[in-house]
Amino acid sequence: MQKGRAKGVKELDLLMEKAVADGVFPGAVLLADIPGQPLFCEAFGLARLAPALPMTRDTIFDLASLTKPLALATSFMALTDLGRLSLSATLGEVHKDFAASDKKDLELARLLGHCAGFPAWQPYYKGLLSVPLSQRKQALASLIAKEALVYEPGQQTLYSDIDYMALGLVCEQAGGKTLDALARDLVYRPLGLENELFFVNAGDCNAPRLPEGRIFAATAPCQQAGKMAEGLVNDDNARALGGVAGHAGLFGSAKGVWLLLRELLAFFQGRAGKSVIKPSTVKTFLSSRPGPGTFVLGFDTPSRPDSSSGSFFSDVSVGHLGFTGTSFWMDLQKGSIVILLSNRIHTNPSNEAIKTFRPLIHNAAMQAFGKHAG
Repeated sequence: MQKGRAKGVKELDLLMEKAVADGVFPGAVLLADIPGQPLFCEAFGLARLAPALPMTRDTIFDLASLTKPLALATSFMALTDLGRLSLSATLGEVHKDFAASDKKDLELARLLGHCAGFPAWQPYYKGLLSVPLSQRKQALASLIAKEALVYEPGQQTLYSDIDYMALGLVCEQAGGKTLDALARDLVYRPLGLENELFFVNAGDCNAPRLPEGRIFAATAPCQQAGKMAEGLVNDDNARALGGVAGHAGLFGSAKGVWLLLRELLAFFQGRAGKSVIKPSTVKTFLSSRPGPGTFVLGFDTPSRPDSSSGSFFSDVSVGHLGFTGTSFWMDLQKGSIVILLSNRIHTNPSNEAIKTFRPLIHNAAMQAFGKHAG
């Protein structure tokens, strides 16, 4: 290891250790893949505070809203290339429960780019929990069909879970399977990632499946289960839907997120891969802006001057954040990938210290490996 790099990595370690000590999160896994440099992947702190469970590099996290790009958007890409969906299709054309509603003309591209007019969130779970589990997705479709839009579609951008709840229903209708099965069969399994990225599908709060020898990072207490959530999706709406939804529910490791992102990067650069997704489709999703905000199709891009990606990721970058303390940024120009998976809401869901920490750690990661702005 070169002396300069050794110093940079040590500073990166110290910054992560300080974040644990300062209560930014109980524990985390940081992965940095910078072209021309050895892969950095290290675990820090605890996956659970009491009884103490050390974090490991292959800990499984509740990825929260990383579900949107890594499960929903990738499944949509695959269904597009199979001829079952298109970006220009409307809700009414692809899902029968929206055909008679005033949402029938909403284009799917606008849903993917958070500019369809829906509000940011609604507590749908409060009504869904009184409906048998097998009927809840149909009930959700009815609720979304009746939801009042809060702005004219295409005129604004408002990050919305409801966009992706609707898209989850759309993908399942088009694919003839539940979203977890679609993502597994069309995206993860062809890449050998089915044990690194998966939905736990544990809406009844029973013990979720877990690959042998692996551990879950604890999130926050689950009122429905009456215990600390480990492998139970933190998001209330996703949990009410059985743990499988378009906006949340995906679990995974830093390795799994990295390998999927690396494959998408290869697709973006024009190299075909093992899944059914075409390079041209990935390029469309990662570069098309359907609305006036920072979102492309399924992914966010850096907002200047205060992006969570810090100062050294180019404007040709995509990323996403998750409520539980997860994030990734991928520079499509430089090829750099930085992934931070943490359990920041464990014991304190209102802890927001990670907001100021994210740009610091991204800058430190890029500086540690000599990749500065340019």
